[in-house]
Amino acid sequence: MTTTLDSSPLSVVEALRGDRSKRPLIDIASAGGLRSLLEDGIFEIIGAQRLATPLVVRTSSLHQRLATIDLAMSTPGRIRGVLIGQLLRLLSVGMSIDHAFDDAVATWRAEVGANELIQQLDALDDDDRARLATDVAAHCVTLTRALGEIPARWMPRSAVRATQRLAGGNVVLRDVVDLMIGASTSDVASIALFDVTTSPLGEGAERSMRFHALMHTLRTSVMPLRTCTFSSATGEMWIRDVDYELLARSVQDVLNSVRDQWSAK
Repeated sequence: MTTTLDSSPLSVVEALRGDRSKRPLIDIASAGGLRSLLEDGIFEIIGAQRLATPLVVRTSSLHQRLATIDLAMSTPGRIRGVLIGQLLRLLSVGMSIDHAFDDAVATWRAEVGANELIQQLDALDDDDRARLATDVAAHCVTLTRALGEIPARWMPRSAVRATQRLAGGNVVLRDVVDLMIGASTSDVASIALFDVTTSPLGEGAERSMRFHALMHTLRTSVMPLRTCTFSSATGEMWIRDVDYELLARSVQDVLNSVRDQWSAK
C-alpha cells in the first residue's frame, strides 16, 4: 500500500496498526527456513573457507546495487538524516519540539558526544548551517504532522539495532530500525517497523523495508506485521504487509550483496 499522508485521514501510527481483527496469526515457523536459505546461499558463494574479515551487509550495502546516486548520502544529507532521526525519537515519546534543528543537535550530542559527522556539522559556515537548519525544520513539520500520537501501551522503541552472524561469522548482517511499535507476545502479528528517510522514496526504500522485516524475523523468530518507510521530503509513505514472499525477496537481496562483495575481493 502506498499513501501520501497529506491527502490521507490516517496518521502514520493508525496506518501501521490497522484493524486488529484483520491481523494474521503470529508466524514463528518461517524464521528457521529463511535462515537456512541464507546459510545455503552463502555457502554456494563463499564455500567452506573462513574469512579473516567478514562481509557486512546493511541497508546501505543493498543500495549500492542501484544505478542511481542518492543525494542523501552527501555530508549535508547524512547530517539531515541523523537529525530527523533524533527528532523522531523525541516525538515517539511525546516530547514537544520547540526548535527542530537545535533540539535535534542537542539530543545527538548527548547521545554520541563527538564523532566525525558532528565535527563536519561544526565546520559548516553560518550560511550552510542556516540552510541546513531551515531544511531540517521543513522536514520536521512534515514528519510531525504525519506521525500522530503514539500511545505508551504500544511500546514505541527507537533506533532498534540488530546483528546476525551467518556462515560461521563469514557474513554479518547489521540493521537499525528507526521506530518499532507493538509486541511479539500477542497471538496475532503486532510488530510494525517504521523507517524515515529525508529523500524521495525509490527502489532503495523497498529493499530497506524488506531487510528490516527480515532482520526482525531472524532476531526474534517472529514475523512482523508490517514494514513501512516514510519520506519527510514528500510526505509519502509506503507500507507493506509482511509475508514469506517478501522475506524471501530480502534473502535474495542479501545474497546478491554478498555475491557482489565477494566478487570484488
